[in-house]
Amino acid sequence: MTNYPLPATNKKLSSSQYKALDVSVVLPIKDELESLPLLLEGICHALQVNRLNYEIVCVDDGSKDGSAEFLKTQAQMRNDLKVIILRRNYGQTAAMSAGFNYATGETIVTLDADLQNDPMDIPALLAKLDEGYDLVTGWRQNRQDGAINRLIPSKIANWLIRRATGVYVHDYGCSLKAYRAELVADMNLYGELHRFLPALAYIEGARIAEIPVRHHARRFGKSKYGIYRTFRVLMDLITILFMKKFLTSPMHVFGLLGLGSIIIGGGLSIYLTILKLFFYLNIGSRPLLILAVLLLVTGVQLFCFGLLAEMLMRTYHESQGRPIYRVREVVGKIPN
Repeated sequence: MTNYPLPATNKKLSSSQYKALDVSVVLPIKDELESLPLLLEGICHALQVNRLNYEIVCVDDGSKDGSAEFLKTQAQMRNDLKVIILRRNYGQTAAMSAGFNYATGETIVTLDADLQNDPMDIPALLAKLDEGYDLVTGWRQNRQDGAINRLIPSKIANWLIRRATGVYVHDYGCSLKAYRAELVADMNLYGELHRFLPALAYIEGARIAEIPVRHHARRFGKSKYGIYRTFRVLMDLITILFMKKFLTSPMHVFGLLGLGSIIIGGGLSIYLTILKLFFYLNIGSRPLLILAVLLLVTGVQLFCFGLLAEMLMRTYHESQGRPIYRVREVVGKIPN
């Protein structure tokens, strides 16, 4: 790991110094007042020992226990802390997105604020990132959580995500991750998509690595997660699957389904027409007639959905100047 000078401790960092920061540590926070002093101390120790030029970006997501007031006081006293206070509780995904937007380091590290992630693992993630990866995620091999409400749902969710996305990360739920700043700039987060960041990064063409990290039992308060979140994961997983396979060509899925529906409905209609015209059979009371009409109407609707989705995707990419590809590097001399 390259050695970097420590930031000055007797004055605020200037805007030009912020642009030169090596690491931004992003902390989504919701009612973690008791954990914050120990957490900030642990992060500072881990990064200063490795002589990293850093900032800590704390995003208060509607805390009601005094976390925001504590962070504001700390931000006025120290030069390595940036505090973003959201107007209400938006959820962890929104808090992480806000932290990404306000982070200025070349590398961004995220971890939970409940002291279950160990800040001393941050240098190991950064060292792995220096090997040429774009995202390094932690793997909590020895988790200190309850089996019924945390471990079992997490194992099920991780298995489903791995199988569905093809991104074989053992622990999608571990918040301790390190990213290159240009990678998170390409990712837009909504809903509960923070759990799927490795899959989203894979869609952007990122190189992903996973390393074992420590995990501690919760010392203060109670967990904000439960088995009910498994159902949210399933819903977001469908979104990720669609983004992975059909983000730039939604007509391929809607059009294929619509074509299949029209072919089957048309075949049934021809069959019923033959029965009526050549065999003089009554088809008006047959359920098959209703099915044929339903398939034809559904097929036309799916085609329309596909066309609308294509237009939305083109508007999305063209309005933002967002290319449908990502360039890792360009090799060779480019003439003027």
